[in-house]
Parts: sequence; C-alpha cells; structure tokens
Amino acid sequence: MQCLVQFKGLSLTTVSHASLMVGTLPMLLAIAAVVFAGERLHFGGWLALAASTFGAALIALSSKKASGVAHASTRGDLLVVLSMFAAIGWILISKRLMCRHSAVMVTALIFWIGTILLAMAVITTSGVPSLHYSTRAWIAVAEQGFFATASTTVLWNWGLKRVPASQAGIFVNLEPLVGAILGVSLLHEDLGIMALAGGAVIIGGAVYFSYKPEGSRPVGDTLPCD
Repeated sequence: MQCLVQFKGLSLTTVSHASLMVGTLPMLLAIAAVVFAGERLHFGGWLALAASTFGAALIALSSKKASGVAHASTRGDLLVVLSMFAAIGWILISKRLMCRHSAVMVTALIFWIGTILLAMAVITTSGVPSLHYSTRAWIAVAEQGFFATASTTVLWNWGLKRVPASQAGIFVNLEPLVGAILGVSLLHEDLGIMALAGGAVIIGGAVYFSYKPEGSRPVGDTLPCD
C-alpha cells in the first residue's frame, strides 16, 4: 500500500514536493511511537526531529528542476503524505514482531506477503506483465531487488530491533541527503547553499541520536517487549 499510494502521488506532483512530504515521516513516526508504542522522547529528541525535518525541507526546496512534465498538485502531495501512514504502521508492527522473531525472518515474511498482494493488484488492474526484457534490464532489476530492497530492509529491521522507533525515523531523512550527494558526484548536478545547510542539519540530527555518552541515559526510552 505504501509503494502503490506513494508512486501514484509522485506521478501527480513534482520530485521536490514529494521529497518534502517524505520528510514529514520522522516527526509523524515519533508521534505515533509515543502514542501507540509507549515510547518516551525527551525535549532534545523532539528538537532534533524537527531540525531534521526542516533540513529535508531545505534540500527539497533547493531543487531547481522537476523531473518530466509533472507539476505540483495538492492531490499528489496528500497521497504521498497518506503513504507515510502506511509506512508508520509497517515500522511499528515490524518493531513488535521483532521482539520475538529475527529481523531476517520478519523481512522475508513481509516481502512474501507484499509480493502476493502486489501481484494481485497488478494483474487485476493491468493484466499479466510482460517478461520479455533484455538481459541488461533483468540484471538491473536483480541488483535493485538485492541491494536496494532486500539488503536495505534487512539492515533497517536489524537496526530497528535495537533502537526505539521514534529515533529510527530520523535516519529516513538521510535519503534526500544521500540523493543530493549522488546527484552531484554521479550526475554532476549543482548543490546550492540551501541544500548544503539542509544536509548539515540532517547529519547533526542523526549524530545526536547515534552518540550516547557513556553513563548517560538514551535520548528516547522504549518500553520492553511484552
């Protein structure tokens, strides 16, 4: 549901607007973790989350070009935000499941269920997809499936099992930062002062949550698994 709704929203708005909407996830996740998972986030944690979201907004707003001929629309923006609620449900449910099961097992089961449901949605709306693609295309798809999907989700769940969900969400805002870095290094795009400032704020928030001086309590506390 997250991917289907988010990609539909992306088709109706610009990349910059969609990135800005995704930047709301850490704050929404922190609120949901406090309300539904009983986690506690101190003032410094809330401040870091707000700063990270602001940093993601700076990077998104610094973009001078939108891909294709898409134009920003309220409907597209709202669909991207709606997909974030599916992401929140996925993260909180995964967090609970990994109290009793390994990150690899939870990831595998999620992928199997997601594949079946997505196949049903595709066949129902568009028919059986064609399998006649070049060897290069299949290799590219396999690489994305392994490196950009399976490996990253296992690593995400492995980390999520060890930190409160309210803190894990802030690392989502590293996505626009990494995208900006790759855009400059691989695609030779220009990165302005606003984007650089946003990247610095995001890194600062991530470091704040990662660095825990010896003898001090974590910024966020989570209740033990039942």
